[in-house]
Amino acid sequence: MSGRYEKPASPSFTALRGQLHEAAAEFAGGRDALEEILLGMVDDVDRAVAEPLEIFPVCHHSPASALAMASRLREKQPKVVYLELCEDMAPLLTELRNCRLPVAVQAFASEIDGFPPDWAPLSVVAPITEASAEYQAIAYALDTPGVELVLVDRSSDHVFQWDTRRPAGDEAPATGAGAEPEAALHGEAVGVEIGDLRPRFAELEEHLLRHGKVRHWSEWWHQYVEVPLGDSDHDTYRQVMFLIGSLFRRLAPGGGERVRVDEDRERYMWTRMREHLAATGTDPADCLYVCGAFHAASRVEEFGIGGTGDFTVSPRTATIWQYGLIPSSHAAIEAQFGLASGSVSIAATEWAKNLKRTRVRPYRLEGQAGARKPAARKTAAKTPATAPASGSAAAPASVPAEDRLTGFLRQPPALHGLDEAELLGWSVDIVRAARRSGYLASTADAIAVFETSILLAGMRDRAKPTPYDFQDAAVTCIEKDTVPGRRDVRRLVEIMMGGDRIGQVGYEALPPLARDVHDRLAPLGLNLQQRGVRRALLDMASRPGLRACSDVLWMLRRLLPPGAARTVMGERRLGERSIQESWDLSLGTHQRALIELGYEGVSLEQVLEQRLRRTAYGPRATTAEVLAAVEDATLHLGGRRLADELGGRALEVLAGERTVDGAPEVLRRVRGLLAYYRTSEPVLPPWIESFVRAGYAHYCTLLPTAFRDEDATVGQVAAMLGFLFSMESLALSLGCDRTQLELAVAQSHPGDPAKTALLWAAQVQLGTLSRGELRGRCDELLGNPLVVPSYPRYLSGFVHALEPVPGLADVVVEAVSNAFGRLPDPVLLPWLPTLITTLRSNAADLAPLLIREAGRIFPARLAALDTWVPPWHARPAAPTPPDAATARGAALLPRHPETCDALADLLGVTDGWGPVGGPAEEPVGAALLFTHRATCDAVADLLGFDGSWAPGAGTAGGPSLTARHPATAHAVAALLTAQ
Repeated sequence: MSGRYEKPASPSFTALRGQLHEAAAEFAGGRDALEEILLGMVDDVDRAVAEPLEIFPVCHHSPASALAMASRLREKQPKVVYLELCEDMAPLLTELRNCRLPVAVQAFASEIDGFPPDWAPLSVVAPITEASAEYQAIAYALDTPGVELVLVDRSSDHVFQWDTRRPAGDEAPATGAGAEPEAALHGEAVGVEIGDLRPRFAELEEHLLRHGKVRHWSEWWHQYVEVPLGDSDHDTYRQVMFLIGSLFRRLAPGGGERVRVDEDRERYMWTRMREHLAATGTDPADCLYVCGAFHAASRVEEFGIGGTGDFTVSPRTATIWQYGLIPSSHAAIEAQFGLASGSVSIAATEWAKNLKRTRVRPYRLEGQAGARKPAARKTAAKTPATAPASGSAAAPASVPAEDRLTGFLRQPPALHGLDEAELLGWSVDIVRAARRSGYLASTADAIAVFETSILLAGMRDRAKPTPYDFQDAAVTCIEKDTVPGRRDVRRLVEIMMGGDRIGQVGYEALPPLARDVHDRLAPLGLNLQQRGVRRALLDMASRPGLRACSDVLWMLRRLLPPGAARTVMGERRLGERSIQESWDLSLGTHQRALIELGYEGVSLEQVLEQRLRRTAYGPRATTAEVLAAVEDATLHLGGRRLADELGGRALEVLAGERTVDGAPEVLRRVRGLLAYYRTSEPVLPPWIESFVRAGYAHYCTLLPTAFRDEDATVGQVAAMLGFLFSMESLALSLGCDRTQLELAVAQSHPGDPAKTALLWAAQVQLGTLSRGELRGRCDELLGNPLVVPSYPRYLSGFVHALEPVPGLADVVVEAVSNAFGRLPDPVLLPWLPTLITTLRSNAADLAPLLIREAGRIFPARLAALDTWVPPWHARPAAPTPPDAATARGAALLPRHPETCDALADLLGVTDGWGPVGGPAEEPVGAALLFTHRATCDAVADLLGFDGSWAPGAGTAGGPSLTARHPATAHAVAALLTAQ
């Protein structure tokens, strides 16, 4: 291959090359691609083994790799460990001792610069379990004095720079709707595949699964790699892993984007290692390079400490990355890396069994949560600290490596004896677990599972049943038609084999914000770091100090996913505070979300303020969203600084909107804020006065267009009118002109029946249409057979009109009642479902107002309904001719003289009662008018009358103005009498 690093073949694998050449000639009939692949695999192994800097190939979360790593570290005692992990994650590794594994090292960026905006937030995770070679290398390097750990893989920033598959989500977690909740612990992060070993050639994987008589890749790897390599020596392990990596690499589809990224990663790592060796002068024989077997068989020019390639690392973007540890789980690892369900749990069980069988002492970080105490130091001292660093794997390049592949490939499968005690224990345990989950399992089922496991293993050419054989046997013998509990038998076997272990990040390893949250919630007296739901009861009346905890909980409810902080009792709204609250808290379950909050700030208040600003100043922010941010700032942060700033932003967004999509939400938010400020502030904030003034003009301008626009719903137009009518008094006091609203209504000409009814209601509110005229139009609609089918849409508009004109409730009730009373059954019955669905879909929130008005008008008892006459059908009583006393307005006074006498005494009037039957033509109130001529002159000027006072001061003659306008005289007299 041109452009690849090539090295002369060593004589170590001459015999193996000859055998593969003969096999290729026999099966392929001559030299072709098969021989090139087979011999190329041997060349890859030869070159990797002969590299002076020892390469240790691993597989992701493989117990065999972890066991071989622990053994090699104790034998070689390297001074420098190069690890395939993002180089910018190195400072976090020391915090692993404060966590309970499994956990994941995370790099997180919420504000990105240099990537497409729709990629945000960016997240990279590298999960770490105890049964992994990476953890063994980390624990050895961090707890062994004089050992340096160097991360050599690309940075988190380069993960997204190089991977153009990010929008398609190839590396996104494969969590479905039915997956366990623990499978989503990594969120949508991109996983760093340390030691990824899986065929990228689909036909090869299918061939291996079919001939291996297994269901999925994890089972094949366990049966044909994990078990054979569990007892192998170091050289055999390395050569076999090199061979597998070379096979998968050579059969991977060439020329793809993923291959290019893999090769760039290899160039990056070898460049970093050569730079470190040159800078420190470390002997390569004292180093160990831990990487995936796929990358160990690399053929790039930069391979090895003598590589010739000149790879240039591209600079990072301006994105600011935050780093931390998040909890992980076996299910999350399986979901993120496409492993079979339960495979990581089975690997953990296999790791524990290998440790007991081989008596290899693994490395564990001192103080590691959940780990057993290490053995005595004197036992560790037996291992020489200066073990032969130039052992077999680190021998100089001139010493040829011994061929271990030939013997390994020729040896028959190891006939492991049946461990009856272990299989019996499994059979009894699964029956016990099934009975607890509701299955009708018995001792006979345990015997059947035991025998079926042996039978399945024999059918699959296995001397010993594997955990996967036992799982299939348990499903066959115990599973019924239905699952009585939450878990089926397959899931019960996974739990029994070790379960889905869920890690936890310790308090010391949490970011400052998460620690601050736990400190501020300490008065609750709950262990919030544990998984599960904790009930918190807050009685602020007896313990005022809990108000601070309540503030924290309401902010967590606003910032964290649903379920992290769920309120059971109590609410927080503008102007309202609960004195007792009850909460269900599961911060331990949602620890990842709490940790990621710490990447955005050092306190909850800071994060909330940043998010509110990001929402308000976003490119697609709407007026309703900005007003919601103002409300949240007022509720959770207090003060007026941020609320006033966001209120000014709402004014800017409103001025730029050209649609009425958010009018209902804007109306609701503004009404709530106005009510709050009017009751809690001495004066309204300037921004809300400007908002009302600008909103009045804005919606008046958009009103005619909204009435004609087919995309604008009747609810949105009703919300616009609701804003204009409910804010009218305040807007007019701030300088707005009502003529603008009248002109906007006059220019509106809707074609939709619902909007037409809404326009009529607006005209009634403005006084340009009387209620009688509106009733007449409704009668005309019912009398027109062509309009009757669309009458429900008119009613929908009338119901929506209750938002801006609630006083029309009686007219709407009348319109509905007339329809039921006048329409015949053949028309009403098909028309009724349309009415119900229209009102339910378009005006469900306004129906209670309509129902209350109907309850006020209609009789309360069914018996009274037969004789009840609707108010709109009742005829007005004929007017009775007024008598003399009534004409003079004195009929009520003689009937209640005590009241009049008391009022006269109160006002100091000493005049007695006059005769009741006085002359009708006597001008009433004339004496009072002559007494207050100035008032009468002012009223005359106001009304535009130019009459003068007649000569004579007595009441008999009377003024000419009073005689000409007796009604005005009566009104002025009544006004002055009231004064």
